[in-house]
Amino acid sequence: MKVQEVMSKRIISVSPDESAAVAARLLSHYNIGALPVCTKDGKLRGMVTDRDIVLRCVAAEEDPQSVKVSEIMTRRVFSVSSQQNIDEVSALMAKEKVRRLPVQDNSRVVGMVSLSDFSKIPQCTHQAAEAFNEITNNMRTY
Repeated sequence: MKVQEVMSKRIISVSPDESAAVAARLLSHYNIGALPVCTKDGKLRGMVTDRDIVLRCVAAEEDPQSVKVSEIMTRRVFSVSSQQNIDEVSALMAKEKVRRLPVQDNSRVVGMVSLSDFSKIPQCTHQAAEAFNEITNNMRTY
């Protein structure tokens, strides 16, 4: 099974020039935990999570209205192609300790894929559980 069959095609992203406050409102409004940080042409520059905002902005006593997303985002981001096999992707998630990945085709973000997407597929629930177990032993920030 390919990533394109399970990924979320609705892309909610934020610009690196937006404020942490804007990112926080997007996360809250869409009830999600991470946003790909993209330029206007859809190129991935990083990821920002609710945890990034709390630890790198709020806990650091910075003003979320004035701190740019580019200042608090995670720059080293793993991504996958929509044509990749979900077995490869869940193995990457487990190896890199991440629960969600941006999906890129032709250097543009076309979706997001998460462990919860895999858990909805009956033949993948065991694999998703194994990957989740591996991830939660030492998780990254996205």
